[in-house]
Amino acid sequence: MPAPHTPQPPVTVRVFTQRLSATPRGARLARHLALNQLHAWGIPHGSDASDAVAVIVAELAANAVTHGRVPGRDFELRLSLPTGSIRVEVSDTRTEPHPRKPGDVRRPHLLDEHGRGLVLVEALADRWEVVERGDSPGKTVCAEVDLPGWPALVRMRGSGQWP
Repeated sequence: MPAPHTPQPPVTVRVFTQRLSATPRGARLARHLALNQLHAWGIPHGSDASDAVAVIVAELAANAVTHGRVPGRDFELRLSLPTGSIRVEVSDTRTEPHPRKPGDVRRPHLLDEHGRGLVLVEALADRWEVVERGDSPGKTVCAEVDLPGWPALVRMRGSGQWP
């Protein structure tokens, strides 16, 4: 008698993690590193997914540096390719205040100088959430951008064309 078929959880194909200084320079570097890593994974600069991730990383890193900064502590950027999407995670070490949750983000007034970051994340990400860091104090903002052509990327990797 054959064993019943049980669905397998998604497999992460690639992961990139980098700790960065909680400074404006660190936030800029996070965006550049993310774009270069996506390109190395076969997601070219200028593609819809790459452009969306660039904005999401820039906004989340800027928020970590501006609102989540604890003097002397870094923030962390993590990128991964779970099946069918790109997952961005930006963690900081400040426990309060938590950013708004998905669906609770309000549009800023026209002349407001701040408050557009999570509006952009909500508009560009297919899913996003805020979670507590399990291993240390702080929080992680996670965002996912669907990658419609991911089966082709997996085929490229299997054929040896993937870096």
